[in-house]
Amino acid sequence: MLRIAVPNKGTLSETAVDMLREAGYAVRRDPKELIVPDPRNDVEFFYLRPRDIATYVGSGALDVGVTGRDLLLDSHSTAVEIDEFDFGASTFRFAGPVGEFTKLSDLAGTRVATSYSGLVEDFLEAQGVRATVVHLDGAVESAVRLGVADAVADVVETGSTLRKQGLEIFGPVILESTAVLIAARDDIDGLETFRRRLQGVMVARRYVLMDYDLPAELIEKASKITPGFESPTVSPLRDTGWVAVRVMVPRDDTNEVMDALYALGARAILVSSIHAARI
Repeated sequence: MLRIAVPNKGTLSETAVDMLREAGYAVRRDPKELIVPDPRNDVEFFYLRPRDIATYVGSGALDVGVTGRDLLLDSHSTAVEIDEFDFGASTFRFAGPVGEFTKLSDLAGTRVATSYSGLVEDFLEAQGVRATVVHLDGAVESAVRLGVADAVADVVETGSTLRKQGLEIFGPVILESTAVLIAARDDIDGLETFRRRLQGVMVARRYVLMDYDLPAELIEKASKITPGFESPTVSPLRDTGWVAVRVMVPRDDTNEVMDALYALGARAILVSSIHAARI
């Protein structure tokens, strides 16, 4: 039985649970549930703190887990990244008092506060910068004002929270993070099936199925607009001068593609959602 770690709270948890549900797995109905067996799919889910998941998986106590790349690297776990997902994106940057820091080397000899001390220490060491890393569990942006640190390293979205504390971003990006699938090793029984199911959910979210009718002589031009994964599915219609085309199209491009096809001469253009996929 495959033993899988799932984040128990936060945005990582909400999206991961939605993916598992869409992939056909049992999910918890009560937030107090810590273990959810799914004998039908020969898996068992363990709901854990996102920060602890890499440690459990790396130790071999659990086989697979969903966590953030930042948390994986910060933990120094031996777990390996198997896949990345399209949620949980974040960017890690340095920030300091306005006008005080302009480049990474300015941090030499200073104190840097962060909730990701392992990640920041590794980054500074790789860049040859010697600084003292101060570990905080939260409210990192207040560390400079309270005199705990000279600069901070934290997740940055718009930078507005940092600016409110009189800080500005400087230096290189520490890490572009996202949610990832990790495993104790890459040859675990059942891992590939679990991985394919989650990949199928991502494909179903990113693509739609498009059907349209088209004069047969325009099929080559239409294929350039909608190439599909391998090639479009083309079927003859009763009117021998026309064909029916079915193809997968990126969801975000749907309306632009429909406009281009209609301008080419396609008609009866229909779009359907994809509920599951295996590519």
